[in-house]
Amino acid sequence: MSKEPMNSFAGKWALITGASSGLGLEFADLLAAQKVNLVLAARRQEPMEKLSSDLRRKYGVDVLVEAIDLASPGAASRLKCSLDARSVTVDILLNNAGYGLHGDLLETPIERTANMIQLNVTTLTELTYLFGRDMAKRRSGHILLVASLMAFQAVPSYAAYAATKAYVLALGEALYNELRPHDVVATTLCPGHTATGFDAAAGATTSAMLRLLTMKPRPVAASGIRALLQGKAMVVAGLANKMVAFSNRLTPRSMQRATLKRIVDA
Repeated sequence: MSKEPMNSFAGKWALITGASSGLGLEFADLLAAQKVNLVLAARRQEPMEKLSSDLRRKYGVDVLVEAIDLASPGAASRLKCSLDARSVTVDILLNNAGYGLHGDLLETPIERTANMIQLNVTTLTELTYLFGRDMAKRRSGHILLVASLMAFQAVPSYAAYAATKAYVLALGEALYNELRPHDVVATTLCPGHTATGFDAAAGATTSAMLRLLTMKPRPVAASGIRALLQGKAMVVAGLANKMVAFSNRLTPRSMQRATLKRIVDA
């Protein structure tokens, strides 16, 4: 029988991937405010060092920085070995690292698409396995997987990215049931369009419709942490995004594809 949901993560260690920008910054600040010690992992060391200094000063928590390219093969194992060597027990895993590519699949260099899949799918799965296995042995732990509103339908011009997030959503919801007998919570967060650096990294411009639907990153991150504390399987951030996700149950998939194409490329 799984334990009742917690009210706080205070005193635990959280590993946040993609911690140098976007939602990663918000996850770090929100958890540090709960007196959670942090491991920040991303490619860029300088912004993480600044963030770690700020969080130590503001909240008095321990913060470790792991500069690592999580899109490189074997990165998950290297990160796990590094933390094991430092005797850090990760109680909360926030699988946040990921990026998108905008454009037709055949017009995008396959090396870039493969790199995105490596990060969004393979590394995320390996991290979940490596740290989740330890959590299951301890019969205690929380895992947050960051998917996307695009996980609910196929999205022309984001074909491979949306497919990676559909994988994350399916994986997370299945793990919710698999891990419950081990007293480990797996929650999947599905943000809609959020004011991060996603568009610039994806090589996309923001349409007028998307600008109307854009959420700030703080409430998105807060909804994910709240759902994780409450032991939920999945959460869609924001009322408008919840309505979009629900509407997919009622509309033909051909209509979904046509609508998303207009929204993202308008």
